[in-house]
Amino acid sequence: MKDMGENLEGLVIPKHVALILDGNGRWAKKRGLPRTMGHREGCVTVEKTVEIAARLGIGYLTVYAFSTENWKRSAEEVGALMQLFRYYMVRLLKVASQNNVRVRMIGDRTRFDEDIIDGINRLESETKENTGLTFVIAVNYGGRDDIRRAVIRMAGEAAEGVLIPEEITEETVAAHLDTAGMPDPDLLIRTSGELRLSNFLLWQLAYTEIYVTDCLWPDFDREEMIRAIQAYNKRDRRYGGVKTR
Repeated sequence: MKDMGENLEGLVIPKHVALILDGNGRWAKKRGLPRTMGHREGCVTVEKTVEIAARLGIGYLTVYAFSTENWKRSAEEVGALMQLFRYYMVRLLKVASQNNVRVRMIGDRTRFDEDIIDGINRLESETKENTGLTFVIAVNYGGRDDIRRAVIRMAGEAAEGVLIPEEITEETVAAHLDTAGMPDPDLLIRTSGELRLSNFLLWQLAYTEIYVTDCLWPDFDREEMIRAIQAYNKRDRRYGGVKTR
């Protein structure tokens, strides 16, 4: 059910919101806590944000949880992130069930331990019949890697004679990306004030409106989401065309 608070009156709710979750480490450092505590609090915020998005009537919410580049972090930090991932996959199943949320993972999951792969598969399988918000988690995901893997798939189909190279369209490419069947994001929100895409959804963000907030991810809440949607409503989306009014 859509949230009908007065600060939403007259607003167009974007169908697909993408989120780059930044600032967990800085949030912890400001409080004299280890980085792992920032990541833990960030997971709690993800959980809350799923519920917020579902109640606002957002159709798709995609979060950048773990990038292909994040493996470069210390073994200790990566190990702690994997443990958090294991714990919150179980929590997320409960949240998804309570809010009629369908969960989908994008990225190359083959690098994860078998129990994590099993957990991802279970999340997708047990929520696939839900009809509300589609919550998309990008794990071991990189925009360039997404395109690379799509090219490999298309090359294989071309070699088999299934795909004719001269007939490849933008729609063909999109259908071979991890996000196949999903609309491109209308709005990208990046927290902690950083002004870069960080290899996230490079193909899909071609005409997405970008909103950057100085808010650190663990502090992100309903009011921050609404501010982003209000800013989105002030944009004139022309998709490369000329303004006619």
